[in-house]
Amino acid sequence: MKLVEENKLSLKDQIFGLNGILNDSIYLDIKDSRSCRITVEELLRHQGGYSTAYGDPMFCPSDIAEKLHTSLPINLDQMIQFVLSRRLRFDPGTATQYSNIGYGILSKVIEKVSGESYESYIQDHILKPAGCSDMHLGHNFYEKKYPNEVRYYELPPIELYPACDGSNQKVPKCYGGNNIEELYGAGGWVASSSELLRFLTAIDGKPDKPDVLKLESIALMTAYQLNTMPIGWMHVTENGDWMRTGTLSGTSALMKQQTDGYAWVFISNTSNWQGSKFTQSINRMVTDAMTTIKSWPDRDLFDCQCFDHTQLLVKQ
Repeated sequence: MKLVEENKLSLKDQIFGLNGILNDSIYLDIKDSRSCRITVEELLRHQGGYSTAYGDPMFCPSDIAEKLHTSLPINLDQMIQFVLSRRLRFDPGTATQYSNIGYGILSKVIEKVSGESYESYIQDHILKPAGCSDMHLGHNFYEKKYPNEVRYYELPPIELYPACDGSNQKVPKCYGGNNIEELYGAGGWVASSSELLRFLTAIDGKPDKPDVLKLESIALMTAYQLNTMPIGWMHVTENGDWMRTGTLSGTSALMKQQTDGYAWVFISNTSNWQGSKFTQSINRMVTDAMTTIKSWPDRDLFDCQCFDHTQLLVKQ
């Protein structure tokens, strides 16, 4: 949306094909001609035609390596090449199917249009202006975790899988079984709850904190449409609540902007037997708990965190 505001791309721009944004030679071996009709907005709304009926391409590195007749590790470019070598499940724009690979493709669109790496573009043009100084793309193994990053835990009995780096190790999904480093915009970020909430204040359209997007962009992203997913968010309700959820092995997250003006973030560093449905339980629990609060402190905690972000980054 930032690039749209800067007139560097349009939501109606096509992604693939000779006239598409990603017209590099590595993306031109396309099996299904319908792939050349996929637009930026269709990927943003999970309407690109992709399916997870045979597994999510972002989490099946060994299968993709075998079908591409190559070895691990598999990078995002190869994941995109794989889906382009298969037929779409439905005509783009005619149905909705949640798609991680669609947001991986959008990460490559950002790199192509901006001329910067995905992580650098998001940090420099979105996160730093929002006041977020400690959000980064994650790593696969515990030994490479960030100084402030937690340890992740899976539910016992812990299953072991072939390591995504091709080392032939057997590892848990949360530490090398999934290739987090190749998720990019599909969920590869490491962040604290307070940093996520600070980010939310920069995209909420409210006047108390400056936004990184125009009000028109925010309104488009959060407009309620029946049977259509919003842009970027997971759910937008008819009464005006916005929610973004996310689940990986070892973690679960929920960010919510409520129509009553309150916003909150929940993150766990453990898996849950409910999987992606765990966030529904969290939403009910926090919503019920908030109804018991009669008055909230009139205090801006972000204003209490007054420090020079540039100096902090230098020290790190």
